Amino acid sequence: MAGQRINVMEIRTLISLKQKGWSNRKIADYIKVNRKTVDSYMTRFKALELSWEALFQLEDAELADLFTEDSQTEKERYETLAGYFSYFEKELLKPGCTLGALHQEYLFKHPDGYRYTQFCWHIRQWNKRSTPGGKLLHKAGDKLYVDFCGDKLSYIDKTTGELKAVEVFVAVLPCSQYTFVKAVSSQKREDLITCLSSCLQWLG
Repeated sequence: MAGQRINVMEIRTLISLKQKGWSNRKIADYIKVNRKTVDSYMTRFKALELSWEALFQLEDAELADLFTEDSQTEKERYETLAGYFSYFEKELLKPGCTLGALHQEYLFKHPDGYRYTQFCWHIRQWNKRSTPGGKLLHKAGDKLYVDFCGDKLSYIDKTTGELKAVEVFVAVLPCSQYTFVKAVSSQKREDLITCLSSCLQWLG
């Protein structure tokens, strides 16, 4: 990272002062570092896509880990993580898989690896680079996306006490993100038609 290195307490002070609306120059004068140092930290903060509150709540070790020098060790650590990106992408498509679970799996094999916040940041950056750019523009009321969720839900029948599984139908208007959800007993045509009818009536 360009500029001076500052310790964790100074990083916390920097975050706190930025929350209060201080300029980078004023913060630099207060913690007695050059402005380019503050600028470089602010650039990294912005890239992390975390709120000031979320950054401030990180533990000292994790906060310091976000600003590791670009050394050979750091390069090797990143290359190790990068080797898992394609695997992570496939695993995240599986029902119930989370970044938290993948991070624990990664740390089990690499105890000196990235902590959770930086782990997630690197994965987000990789996704941005590997996903084609461009936004999909939707007209209001032009499309309705429908599907059944992958995992079934269940409820207890109050009369019999029996646990009953249900399929979950979801419909989304992509322009507004307006969402309709309905539980039915199956994904058969009759239930699908019932869901679509209920959805269209609800949307008006």
